[in-house]
Amino acid sequence: MNSFFKIAERNSTVGNELVGGLTTFLAMAYIVAVNPPLLEAAGIPYQAALTATCLGAAAMTAVMGLVANRPIALASGMGINAIIPFTLCMGEHAVDWRVAMAVVFVEGIVILVLVLCGLRTAVMDAIPASLRHAIAIGIGLFVAFIGLQGSGLVVSNESTLLALGDVHSPTVLVALFSILCAVVLQVLRVKGALLISIVLATLVGIPLGVTSLPTQWSAGLDFSAFAAPFQTIPGTDTMAIVQIALQPALLLFVFSFLMSDFFDTMGTVVAVAEQGDFADKDGNVKDIQPILTVDSAAAAAGGFFGASSITVFVESTAGAVAGARTGLSNIVVAILFVACAFLAPVIGMVSASATCGALVVVGYLMLSGVANVDWSKIEFAFPAFVTILGIPMTYSITNGIGFGFISYCVIKVFQGKAREVRPLMWVAAAAFLVMFILG
Repeated sequence: MNSFFKIAERNSTVGNELVGGLTTFLAMAYIVAVNPPLLEAAGIPYQAALTATCLGAAAMTAVMGLVANRPIALASGMGINAIIPFTLCMGEHAVDWRVAMAVVFVEGIVILVLVLCGLRTAVMDAIPASLRHAIAIGIGLFVAFIGLQGSGLVVSNESTLLALGDVHSPTVLVALFSILCAVVLQVLRVKGALLISIVLATLVGIPLGVTSLPTQWSAGLDFSAFAAPFQTIPGTDTMAIVQIALQPALLLFVFSFLMSDFFDTMGTVVAVAEQGDFADKDGNVKDIQPILTVDSAAAAAGGFFGASSITVFVESTAGAVAGARTGLSNIVVAILFVACAFLAPVIGMVSASATCGALVVVGYLMLSGVANVDWSKIEFAFPAFVTILGIPMTYSITNGIGFGFISYCVIKVFQGKAREVRPLMWVAAAAFLVMFILG
């Protein structure tokens, strides 16, 4: 085990990997509660959606650990899983959920081809170092914002868009307790600090009514969503994937999903790499090719499983901060997701309030990259600024990266330094521009 995962070589221990894996899982376990209802709205039976979500995440997280040997967990991505029911399956030109999964499957195949051709890695190499660091910083703020929003510490407001939540509510009190625990344990350098804060906050939430005790302990499996793109659409004799050729408008969704997966992954991998010690001072990720290959295959696998697009999870940064350095932590996450398929009600006890502290501390730690941005030159500083601001403000890693890419190219043009921009940066900026125009 030590030689296969290179545990000692990366200055880790089996204990660190176990704690890191458990921390990552608890930080991202909300997907088990969130994804199935969204897919159910698209027409997938709830139990089938739950089975697909858990087993899809388990399979691709394990593959990432075994192939890339990095502590990057995967599951159904937020964003695309909402577009599937509310735009593809319930919009003006609604399609069957099997067709929606075929769109995801095709997008995954396309992005896998781009990775195998070296394009995805080449785009990452073309990004200036300051922008790479800015992406990680923006994701840090995003992670912290997710924790604050999910716990009710930050709420929507008609007048100001955002406001402080009710500090007297039980959910906010548990969130504040989780932040206090996470910070204090970090100060005391307690091993497994983030994991301990999640567990303690979950226990404190029981008498306050925030931690929901399960009414049942297990659930059955339903594989009816598997191989969705190759299932026949009810009432027809047409395979779902064939509809993409019959309805060219669906190719716009393929492009949209591709942009989201392409750049969300790029940002997340850089963020996890900086916390997991496999990125250099310029934000270049070591052994990036196998990571991107597995992530691309995961997108296609998500469509095949019927789980929406499976992608790397930014909450993996929590595990990296907790000490995870190898793919062994992924095996821990994968085992827990398999258990989730049977014990989802138990995992549901961990609330967003309980994980708030861990996510806020991770966000704080990721801001250290601010010192690596060249703030003395506007061609690097302003794109970095709009990237950092755009990711949390638009609730989208892709949007923030797009703002940064476009502004970098525009500034270079007006400086008379357009030739300094690498060709693939122009291509990526143009693709973002098309995406924003098409909406």
